[in-house]
Amino acid sequence: MSGGQMSTGEKSAFPEVDTAVAAATAAFGAYRETEPRTRAGLLRAIADGIEALGDDLAATVHRETRLPLARARSERDRTCGQLRMFAALLDTPGWNRPRIAPGDPAREPLPRPDLRLRHIPLGPVAVFGASNFPLAFSAAGGDTAAALAAGAPVIVKAHEAHPDTSRLVGGVVTDALAALGLPAGTFTLLFGPGRTLGQALVAHPGVAAVAFTGSRAAGLAIASTAAARPVPIPVYAEMSSVNPVFLLPGALADAPGDLARGFAASAVLGSGQFCTNPGLVFARNGTGLDAFLETAAAAFGATAAQPMLTDGIRAAYEAGRDRLAAVPGVELLARGTGAPAPALYRADAAAFLAEPALRDEVFGATSLIVTAADEAETHRLVDVLEGQLTATLHTGPGDLGEAARLLPRLELLAGRIVHGGWPTGVEVGPATVHGGPFPATSDARTTSVGTLAIDRFLRPVAYQDLPDDLLPRELKRA
Repeated sequence: MSGGQMSTGEKSAFPEVDTAVAAATAAFGAYRETEPRTRAGLLRAIADGIEALGDDLAATVHRETRLPLARARSERDRTCGQLRMFAALLDTPGWNRPRIAPGDPAREPLPRPDLRLRHIPLGPVAVFGASNFPLAFSAAGGDTAAALAAGAPVIVKAHEAHPDTSRLVGGVVTDALAALGLPAGTFTLLFGPGRTLGQALVAHPGVAAVAFTGSRAAGLAIASTAAARPVPIPVYAEMSSVNPVFLLPGALADAPGDLARGFAASAVLGSGQFCTNPGLVFARNGTGLDAFLETAAAAFGATAAQPMLTDGIRAAYEAGRDRLAAVPGVELLARGTGAPAPALYRADAAAFLAEPALRDEVFGATSLIVTAADEAETHRLVDVLEGQLTATLHTGPGDLGEAARLLPRLELLAGRIVHGGWPTGVEVGPATVHGGPFPATSDARTTSVGTLAIDRFLRPVAYQDLPDDLLPRELKRA
C-alpha cells in the first residue's frame, strides 16, 4: 500500500503507537473505499454527538484550559460547523476533483490515449492536538475532519493540556464509527508526551502524513523526523506568525482612535493566545499617529491580565515579553494590570531593521508598534519579515495607490490578506486560507481551515485507457 509505507513490521518504543498504526492500517483498505455519502454521514454523526454532550463539554474545557464557558461553546459550534462543512463537500460530485481527457484513436500521427484523473487518500494520518484550541484543532477538529473526509484513518496525539476534553470528543468519534459499522481503527486517540510518543508516531512507517499546530520548535522537530524516514512523508505544520498590520497615512489621519481601540481589542483577546494575534503594527509618522499611540496605550494599560492556557505557555510568554523590552531602541508604551500582564511597545524602523529578534512571535497579549518615515521605508520593513498567516491593511482617503503598490508584497508574505478589519477570528468556509509561507506553516500551498484542507491528505492518480469495468465510478464513461 502506497510505496511500502503501510508495513508495520518495524516496531516503535511505544506499544500503543504500534497498536494504533496497525489498527489504522487494517482499517485503511475498507475505509478508503467507503462511499462519500457514508463518510459524510460519519462527519454529521460526530457533529451531532459533540452537540449532545451539552454543557458537560463546555465545563470540561473550562476546567482544563481556563477558557471562558462562552468561548468553549463558541469553539464547539465552530468544530461542529467544520465537520458539517466537509460533509457538505462530500455531497458534491467533484469533491476529489476528477479530470477527464477522452482519447482520440483517429489522431495523427499517433492516437491520443484516454486519460482520467481522481484523487485518493494518502493513508493513515497523525494529527497533533493544539493547546489553544481544545476542540477546533484537537480530537475532532479541522485536521481530523479533513482526513476522515478524504478517506484516511486518523491517529490523534491528544494535547497534554486538555486530556479529559479529548477523551469526551474521542468517545463521540468512536461511538459514531461503531454505529455506522465502520472499522474501529479508523480513529484512535493516544496520550503521552509529544517529544517521545509523538515523535515515535511520526517516525512509524505506517503513518502517511502529519498535521500539527503549535510552536516552531516542535513543528520543526516533527518535520525533521518525517523527512529523515526511509520514506519521507508530508508534514502540514502551523508554527509561528506575528500577523503584521499596516496603517497607511489616510487611515491614521481619518480615524486614529477607532483604529487603536480595534487593534487593542484584537491583540488582548483571549490573552493573546490566537495564532492570528496582531503582534506587529507598522504605522506612518504623521497626522494621527500620536492619537493612535495614546489611545492604544490607554487601552492596553487598562487591560487586566487573563489566565493563560498552561503554566508553560505563561512562562514562555513572560520570557518573550521581557526579551522584547530589553532590546535597545524599544520603548514600553503601556503595561496592563495583574500577571501575566499585557504589554505594548514601540520602536522606529531603524531599530526594527537592526534587530531580527523584534520579528519573533511572542505568543500572548504583547504587540510592537513600528513607525516608518515613508512608503519606501515601509517596503523595507516588509522585506525583512518572515512568512505570515495574515497581513492586515487599513486604508483611508488617498491611500489606494500606495495600497496597490504594497499588495504584491503582502501576497508573497501571507496566506490571508485582511482589509479594514483585524486578523483574529478565522471564518470557516470554502474560500478560507489559514496557512502561509514558512515559518507560518511548513507548506504554503495549502490550508488547515476551509475545504481546501482536504487536499493535504489526497494524491492524484491517472488512469490511462482503462475499460469502464475497471474505472472508479466517478470516472466511468457511462
